[in-house]
Amino acid sequence: MEFELKLLSRSAIPDALEKAQRYRLLNEPWQAESICLDILRVEPANQTALITLLLAITDQFGPEIPASRAREVLRSIQGDYEKAYYTGIICERCARARLKQGVLGANDIAYRELNDAMHWYQEAETRRPAGNDDAILRWNTCARTLMRHPELRPKPEERPEPVLDE
Repeated sequence: MEFELKLLSRSAIPDALEKAQRYRLLNEPWQAESICLDILRVEPANQTALITLLLAITDQFGPEIPASRAREVLRSIQGDYEKAYYTGIICERCARARLKQGVLGANDIAYRELNDAMHWYQEAETRRPAGNDDAILRWNTCARTLMRHPELRPKPEERPEPVLDE
């Protein structure tokens, strides 16, 4: 079934952004996502809506919501710091979603994703605005996760057994 979506008025955007933030806090990211999509139909480059959309998508990561959706939004986000920081967010939230799924090999992949997140947070740290330590806080969270969970380790390298000649 198809519907013609109604267009949000430009003057309603500030209130709509607040509502999107509130829905994320209420653990209703699909509502926040919908609101952001409405805002972006009116203002396609609205950075607050794009960031909120990216976060709402990452709030929903799982088998039905792939990371590629968040990465697609990331392409429209401006600024070197922002790109590095939100790439870290995507990697970290991928790892956490993977761990919740508990599938075979999840720990190895989550370990790699958390390390990737730490790399991006470190990159963001070098580009951060004065007084903004968000990347440091996220890096520390990833580090603590790895320290508290010894099962999160890299996949052991497979070494071929030597062939013995008889």
